[in-house]
Amino acid sequence: MARPHPKGKQPVNLASNPASAAPRASRIRRDPPPAVKPAKIVLEPDEREQWEVTVGILAFALAIFVITIAFASYWGWSPSDYTVEVNCGAQGTDC
Repeated sequence: MARPHPKGKQPVNLASNPASAAPRASRIRRDPPPAVKPAKIVLEPDEREQWEVTVGILAFALAIFVITIAFASYWGWSPSDYTVEVNCGAQGTDC
């Protein structure tokens, strides 16, 4: 059988510097985990292109609408100049 060492077990030195007697502090306790950054939403190139086209069409339609209203009001046109008559069904029956 094997014989035990006469000195016994050697103690483990936990200090990073053998001259210091205190054990080294845990890194987890010293440095907390970094803060979680909010996720940035990144659109796929196809989705981004669809949004750009949609916004461009709406902006162009709005510009045409504003220009048309501006010219109409400049020349004195107003929707109140016209009368709208609604006839329901044939032979003027009630709606």
